[in-house]
Amino acid sequence: MAVGRFRAPNVARRRAVADPVVRPVGRWTDAVIEGDALAVLSSYPSESVHLAVTSPPYNVGISYTGYSDDRRHEEYLSWLGSVWGALHRVLVPGGRFALNVAPTSIKDFRPIHHDLSTDLRARGFIMRTEIIWYKQTMGRRTAWGSWRSPSNPHVVPSWEYVLVFSKGRWKLDGRPEDADITSAEFQQFSDGYWAIPPERRRAGHPAPFPEALIERLVKFYSFREQTVLDMFGGTGTVAAVARRTGRHYVHIDSSSEYCALAVDRIRRASPPSDRPAIPPPELWTY
Repeated sequence: MAVGRFRAPNVARRRAVADPVVRPVGRWTDAVIEGDALAVLSSYPSESVHLAVTSPPYNVGISYTGYSDDRRHEEYLSWLGSVWGALHRVLVPGGRFALNVAPTSIKDFRPIHHDLSTDLRARGFIMRTEIIWYKQTMGRRTAWGSWRSPSNPHVVPSWEYVLVFSKGRWKLDGRPEDADITSAEFQQFSDGYWAIPPERRRAGHPAPFPEALIERLVKFYSFREQTVLDMFGGTGTVAAVARRTGRHYVHIDSSSEYCALAVDRIRRASPPSDRPAIPPPELWTY
C-alpha cells in the first residue's frame, strides 16, 4: 500500500469493535493502527509525539501474532535501528522515549540493552537514565546451574531495564497546570529502582506490561493532553493508561487480533472527568 494511505481491514475480529474508518484528514491521534511500525512511523507527521513507550520483540522466538520473532541478529538490529530513526523524526523537541528491554538467555547471554542504547545514541538520542524494573520473580526460578557449586552457577535476571532518552534536549515544554504527578509520586519515581510485579493476566499476549509501570512513565515524563505512542502496542496497555491519565494516544501493532483487543481495552479506560475529553479509539489499517 502507498505510504500515508489507510484502508478498512477485511478481517474477522476476535471481539466486536466499530467498523474501521479512513483516517480523518489532519488527525493522527486517539487511534489503534494495524500495520507495520516502520511503515506507519515513516508517514507519521514530524514532531507530533511527546512520549514513546514500548518494548520491542526480543528476537528469541516468542510466539507473537503477526510477527516473526526469529530474525538474524544483525538483521534484527538493523530493522530496529530504522524504527528508531523514524521515531526520532516524529518526536517533538525534548520528546522522550522509554524503552523496556531485558538481556536474553542464560547460556547464550546477549546484552541487547547495550546494543540498543549504543545504536540510539548514535542516531542522535540523548540518553537520560536507565531504570531497573525489579519484577520480584525469584520465587519461581528453576535455572540454578551448578547447585551450590562455583562450577557453573547461573544468575537469572529478575529485572528488566527501562532505558530513557530525549530528542535534542533535556527539557520537554508543557504547561505546569498539566503536570499530574504528586510530590510523593515524584520522590518515589525519581529513584531508579522500581519494584513492580509483572502482569499476571496476559489477555492473549505473551509479554504484556503491568499498568503500574506504564503509569509511572507516563506521569513522570509527559503532561496531560500530550500524545503518547507505542509502536509495538500489543494489547493496548500504553494507550489505555495514556487515555486514563488524560493523554492522547497512538497504538500501532501488526496483529489484527491484538488491535481488536486493544480497541476494547482502551474504550474501557475512562479519562479524567475534570479534563477535556480524550476520544475513544478509532481502528485504522495501514
